[in-house]
Amino acid sequence: MHLVMFDVDETLVHSSSFEDDCYSKAFQEVIHHPINTDWSSYANVTDSGILHEVIDTHNLDKERDTIYKKVKLNFTNNIKLHITQTPVKEIEGASAFIQILRQRDDVVLAIATGGWEETAKLKLESAGIDYSGIPFASDSDHLTRIGIMRAAETKCLVTKFTSKTYFGDGIWDKKASKELGFNFVLVGNQVIHSRKIMDYSSPEKVLGLMGL
Repeated sequence: MHLVMFDVDETLVHSSSFEDDCYSKAFQEVIHHPINTDWSSYANVTDSGILHEVIDTHNLDKERDTIYKKVKLNFTNNIKLHITQTPVKEIEGASAFIQILRQRDDVVLAIATGGWEETAKLKLESAGIDYSGIPFASDSDHLTRIGIMRAAETKCLVTKFTSKTYFGDGIWDKKASKELGFNFVLVGNQVIHSRKIMDYSSPEKVLGLMGL
């Protein structure tokens, strides 16, 4: 049995064009400070991980719970407003590729995203990607990327896999995959990596990179 796990942002859906703005705006509306959007500079590149680090940077620990709730609410509302006006687009072929994998009896699918569950699902739904029945883990399950991937694997309820593949777009995805023993397939060109795709428009090629 093969485990095939996907990130969401810039892996299944195009979101960088609005995600950063929605996230930064949510922070500024609550703590009135701009944030560094070089996500690779943060210890944990997840919605909660970045939020907690910014709170620490500005010495706002006493207000942590209130800030967390407000930023998350504002971010969710910002995403809802954006996708109402401009629907999210899938990475070309993503939905069809997931359906191909669903039809195989030797593959278990999972989604592991560093975003909050609510906003990740909003984006998938807007892009028309059916995630029903797929084990889903997010920043709502764990603060760290590694913890999220482990949570997603646990939700698959399979004790042993012949291979594990993770599709992601960031250096944090590559690092987590290496630590957990996943074959990493890069989506896009934000990281130097030999095994990569720009989209899922050639399913045979993608399956070949997975050894399937």
